[in-house]
Amino acid sequence: MTDNENTAPGSGSTARGPDVVSPRRPQGDVPARRGCGAMTVHRRLLNESSAYRDARSAIENGTLAFLAAGGTERFGGVVRIPVVVHVVWNTDAQNIPDEQVHSQIDVLNQDFRATNADRDIVPEPFSRLIADTRIEFALATTDPDGQPTSGITRTRADVTAFDSDDRVKSAATGGVDPWPADRYLNIWVCQLGGGLLGYAQFPGGPPETDGVVCLHTGFGTTGTASAPFDLGRTTTHEIGHYLNLFHIWGDDGTGCAGTDEVADTPNAGGPNFGVPSFPHVTCGNGPHGDLFYDYMDYTDDRGMVMFTGGQAARMAACLDGVRNSLGQTSSMATPV
Repeated sequence: MTDNENTAPGSGSTARGPDVVSPRRPQGDVPARRGCGAMTVHRRLLNESSAYRDARSAIENGTLAFLAAGGTERFGGVVRIPVVVHVVWNTDAQNIPDEQVHSQIDVLNQDFRATNADRDIVPEPFSRLIADTRIEFALATTDPDGQPTSGITRTRADVTAFDSDDRVKSAATGGVDPWPADRYLNIWVCQLGGGLLGYAQFPGGPPETDGVVCLHTGFGTTGTASAPFDLGRTTTHEIGHYLNLFHIWGDDGTGCAGTDEVADTPNAGGPNFGVPSFPHVTCGNGPHGDLFYDYMDYTDDRGMVMFTGGQAARMAACLDGVRNSLGQTSSMATPV
């Protein structure tokens, strides 16, 4: 296995656009519908680790206290989070170009600052809920040793497909070790099996596995990114989990009893797939129905376009609390 920042496809002087790489897009690697492993990881850690259970309880109590106090001065500005993207590849197609990584960072900044043009699909009953989270992302420019970096690492792996067991996050199991989780958001991009588009670890888990994992065909908007998951929304969704957001239906199956712990997201009877028609009423939530436009549902990329103010506040609580060492705060009010 090798780890080399300088072997990036498209990192030379010739730009590598989607017209170049699209003929090799591995359509068989694109799940038919969205699948996220974050709750699988969450439940496994709850079952296996008393430290995680204690941490989660403390985090939720801290979130309630933060919201009750109305937030802190840190969120008078914008928090910018340094990102390192670990490209872990077994075939040439999986060794995605730099442009694909950059396209994903662009999407994150649009989605989290509510500047994405497609938010105009949200009808009036829900459009008033759209929120600017005041969170931004940038590829790291300095590595853990203080050396300049592109913010992208590349590791050739013998593993043909990873899953939600975190093997991709360790060199000892065929992946690559994270950079310090208290300083960087680690994102691993690789081949995932089992119909997974991605997964994330909720805050409070082990630092050696902290971060986000994304299927390469669901990452960014160019290169190997493939419809219906080619608008970068899988990473937006998974970072929502990383910043302590649950799925919008509360992960109770179809019981209508679950909660995502956010007051301004309507209760829903389960995940929505594809691109539903408005309104889709479940759990007695008429007349407007499910907020399936939200990034924390399971729709196709073109159907998820917003966070709510309640979700933004919950993420702010995470960055003020358990993830308060992550990122820098500025007074900059203009989205990047």
